[in-house]
Amino acid sequence: MALKPYIVNTGIITAIGNNTQQCKDALLSGKNNIGKPTHLKTHWESEIPVAEIKLSNKALADMAGVNEEWPRTALLSAVAVKEAWLPYAEIATGLRTGFFSANTVGGMDLTEGVYREFKETGTVSNISSVINHECGAITELVAKHFKIEDFVTTISTACSSSANSIMMAAQMIEAGMLDIAIAGGADSLSKFTLNGFNTLMILDRQSCQPFDNNRRGLNLGEGAGYVVLMNDKAMAQCNATAICTVSGYANANDAYHQTASSPDGIGNKLAMTQAISKAGIQPSDISYINLHGTGTANNDSSEGKAIEGVFSGNVPMASSTKSFTGHTLGASGGVEAVFSAIAIRDGVVFPNMRWETQMEDVNWKPVTELQTGIAIDHVLSNSFGFGGNCSSLVFSKS
Repeated sequence: MALKPYIVNTGIITAIGNNTQQCKDALLSGKNNIGKPTHLKTHWESEIPVAEIKLSNKALADMAGVNEEWPRTALLSAVAVKEAWLPYAEIATGLRTGFFSANTVGGMDLTEGVYREFKETGTVSNISSVINHECGAITELVAKHFKIEDFVTTISTACSSSANSIMMAAQMIEAGMLDIAIAGGADSLSKFTLNGFNTLMILDRQSCQPFDNNRRGLNLGEGAGYVVLMNDKAMAQCNATAICTVSGYANANDAYHQTASSPDGIGNKLAMTQAISKAGIQPSDISYINLHGTGTANNDSSEGKAIEGVFSGNVPMASSTKSFTGHTLGASGGVEAVFSAIAIRDGVVFPNMRWETQMEDVNWKPVTELQTGIAIDHVLSNSFGFGGNCSSLVFSKS
């Protein structure tokens, strides 16, 4: 019989808060920080709004207790992991602990700073700027700092990266291969990312409006989100209390296009259907959907149609919290796993900010007002990435 993976703690940093409580407070009050960047220096800074964390690299390093020369993605990861893992780090002795961390940008924020020098001279005067460029280096820096050695891996599957890291962590706990897993991901803003998405012409010049008929695109964000998973043995040793379980998960691919979902959301539908089946429940048992909901024309349409198909017209409460945090790319599945855990623990559904007009090709609308005092038994969290990499997670009340 498979062991249950319980979520016992969370760690997060986004544009709306530096920890779980601050992010929750912002979600409840309708606060967002989408606007002109402070730390990201770009040609587009006055034209393209982003959801930036208003802390310098030094401030992030001080919060995490690490070297400020780390790439910003690693700094964000360390801040969130510290919140999630620190309460158990000293008392988890002898327990097999794994670290599953996702990102897509790696150390690009530092690498792009030396690009001009390298292009002109063929050399890099400060090698430390590029030594942690690859995505795996981000994970290794954080794992080494927190002395996590039993199992360490990096997942980079575009916008479904963190969801897949949580999925893999849950599978390894269920299989008895680990007692504890810290799972999620991080991504920082960079010129490379901003210019890439701008080239695709899917960035909103205003604050995004997911699932609105007049949506114009997404806002990029940065952040990190992690959950701590434990089996029963680890919970007993660490005196931990379960918030919820990772009861279902699935990854599917519609193989339609490099950057677009299939018009009918084939991969989206497969991921949701299989995740719900794995959880051993029916679609009607889902209390809330944390939508992928980026605000782009293609994404919201394909996800919306897929949801109609899965739920046969009886769509549960649903909202996109990217209207608060922006799209944090490789971190989004981890960030939204934290929000899903909060929804179950506190009986809340967060609003889909700035929704105004019903979509013409989707027959349901997201929740637009904060809902409190609700029994949330099962949350479906969607993360659909480039290349058709579609992942869904189900979180269930313990």
